[in-house]
Amino acid sequence: MTAPPLAYRLIRGLFRIVVAVFFRRVEVLGLEHVPRDRGGLLVSWHPNGMVDPGLILTSFPGQVVFGARHGLFRWPLLGLLLRRVGTVPIYRAVDDGRGDLEARRQANQRSLEALAGRIAAGRFSALFPEGVSHDDSRPVEMKSGAARLYYQARAQTPADAPPPAIVPVGLHYDAKDAFRSSALVAFHPPLTLPPALDAAPAPGEDEAAARERARLLTAELERVLHDVVLATEDWPVHRLLHRARALLRAERARRAGAAPDPAGIVEQTVGFARVRAGYLRRRETDPGAVEALRARVEAYDRALRALGLEDVELDRDPRLLSPWLGAIVALQAALVFLLLPPVLVVGFVVNLPTYLALDLLTRATAKLRKDAASIKMLVGALAYPATWLAAGLLAAWGHGRLHAAFPSVPDHAVLAGVFTALTGALGGAVAVRYQRVAGETWRALRVRLTRRARAEAVGRLRAERAALCDHLVALGDGVDLPGALAPDGTVRPA
Repeated sequence: MTAPPLAYRLIRGLFRIVVAVFFRRVEVLGLEHVPRDRGGLLVSWHPNGMVDPGLILTSFPGQVVFGARHGLFRWPLLGLLLRRVGTVPIYRAVDDGRGDLEARRQANQRSLEALAGRIAAGRFSALFPEGVSHDDSRPVEMKSGAARLYYQARAQTPADAPPPAIVPVGLHYDAKDAFRSSALVAFHPPLTLPPALDAAPAPGEDEAAARERARLLTAELERVLHDVVLATEDWPVHRLLHRARALLRAERARRAGAAPDPAGIVEQTVGFARVRAGYLRRRETDPGAVEALRARVEAYDRALRALGLEDVELDRDPRLLSPWLGAIVALQAALVFLLLPPVLVVGFVVNLPTYLALDLLTRATAKLRKDAASIKMLVGALAYPATWLAAGLLAAWGHGRLHAAFPSVPDHAVLAGVFTALTGALGGAVAVRYQRVAGETWRALRVRLTRRARAEAVGRLRAERAALCDHLVALGDGVDLPGALAPDGTVRPA
């Protein structure tokens, strides 16, 4: 795997900063599955707009050549960045339905040959076979472009070189449109194709045979991606399986006398995969029992949400004071309450107009959830630094006017501008942390009051959780469940 060029590394570094600011945590698993002795094709579902390629770009160790719809190249700044990282345009009929069909077909063929040539030369390309981003809980209908690209690259690969790899990528979000949420990028082992598909196209292969081969590989990619992304039939089932995961973890921890830390995105995903595996298996062998258990979990979920509690809060109160709140209080005391409150106030004042404008823009333009994170991340990456710069320029101008009116005021307009811009950026970060800590503290107080006022309801839910745990464990008996279960009830990748 060759080192990416300097321009690519610089743009990837810029995207890493943007991703690190938007997400509280991004986990990456499975890089050991990416072959180092050949090129290949990364295939993933597409649930979160421009965020999806951004995560693959920033987490993949080498250079990734993307295929993107050609309309994105018309955006002034985005188009420039796409070209600089080597992105190849894909011409979709849905974007240009009244255009010249033959011209579009030829343009796509040239794009396919360009991507295939880079894969054959040892690089990796990334495609989203669905063709569009979406808000479904499972991959939508696959297009054949990824399959055709694979066979084109295989045909261009030298005979003495290993064939290109197909590496499925799972993208998982705990709240895909939320600022400071978490994400997981999971690279899975390269596909082992069935014998009928694991061959380079024969010289002179007719078009009908090529289409059929691409259709069969597309169906295989669809099957694999459904498993990789832990697809469910709809969002209600998805949320219910997560509830089952959470109640299992809480009840197992109670029985072990443990109090593990909140589950991160990796544990959530592995735990969800275990529950989903048991659900899918038993839905085939005993659908009646599964439906009865589903009704009980739904009732438990409604009761828990009505109280505003989480599964683990049935057993114990959350921490009243988070470590971050203590750190803030200690810092306030150390600085004699002189520095942090002004910084916090400046952060709110400087960043609030931009925050409100970005929220309004998102509400007005994001027709689907999958667009919201893209707008927040990409527009915010430009809007907030521009806000800090504008605040600094305004402060410098105001200081200059003040000095002109009152010569006794020191002439430090540049210093005032730089200080205001830096304080705006720092204050914004402090304000975000303070808002989160305040929300956690308020929730801790509310949960404590609820547990005392509704002790009888909490007791009933605790008993129901224990019974549901036993039923869910039985659901997985005899099923090969992914991940590994620890004694304290937590799960981890195997």
